[in-house]
Amino acid sequence: MGTIRQSRIEEVIREELSMYFQRSAREICLGAMVTVTTVRVTPDLSLARVYMSVFAGPPKEEVLENINENASKIRGEVGRRLKNMKKCPGLRFFIDDSLDYAMEIDELLKK
Repeated sequence: MGTIRQSRIEEVIREELSMYFQRSAREICLGAMVTVTTVRVTPDLSLARVYMSVFAGPPKEEVLENINENASKIRGEVGRRLKNMKKCPGLRFFIDDSLDYAMEIDELLKK
């Protein structure tokens, strides 16, 4: 479990990334709907792991690849929005498969 500061930074980064993906869905997300589910920041605030769900559009892997190719651009935009932070953490993006896993467990329980 992280500190209160880490939790606040995680929440602010999650909100900013969500708004950024909404604004630039066509070019960055390839037209898919991307939802940022969780952000985890390391204790030294140098790296943020971003977990996201991808709906309606190209395959998840293709969208993730395009987002990773534009990671430095995304970090720059988020860093400009977070003016009170001295340094914006590096961003690593991952597909959040917890929803798929929950649906699979639910199907198994129904049998």
